[in-house]
Amino acid sequence: MRTDKRVKLLPAAIFIFFIGFFNKGIAQQRFEKSIFYNVMSTGDMDAIDKQIEVVQNSEVKHKDGYEGALLMKKAGLAGPPAKKLKLFKEGRIKLETALLDDNENVEFHFLRLAIEEHAPKIVKYHNDIASDKMIVQRNFKNLQPAVQQAIIDYCKNSKVLQVQDFSPQQ
Repeated sequence: MRTDKRVKLLPAAIFIFFIGFFNKGIAQQRFEKSIFYNVMSTGDMDAIDKQIEVVQNSEVKHKDGYEGALLMKKAGLAGPPAKKLKLFKEGRIKLETALLDDNENVEFHFLRLAIEEHAPKIVKYHNDIASDKMIVQRNFKNLQPAVQQAIIDYCKNSKVLQVQDFSPQQ
């Protein structure tokens, strides 16, 4: 009789194991900066939502800064103006809080600069462009290669940052 119960429970146990394993794999997907910056540059709403989930479930330090940048990017793609404004404000709070917690984080200054440069005038988010530009220029060579590449790629469409700003002579 005991053997019959074990045989009946075995398929359920295997199913639960695989579901748990599958869900764990999704929840613990690693945060990778190259993927993050690719998502930031594409403007694909589904990719942004997935990257927000990756950031939220990651162990990355000051993840609110990354999530805030993603939310503000998403705001530009969202539907009605009220939703756009809500997402932008939520993202702004997260990014600015991350900068308050770690004002030396050059990467967050770059993210803020990129968002400020393209933010609509109505949100009044343009005050730190010049200072963020100087911080990024001054500390570029100390950044991880994936972030350096994201900055160089960003320069191609920026009016604020130019590739020559990061030439080896500096």
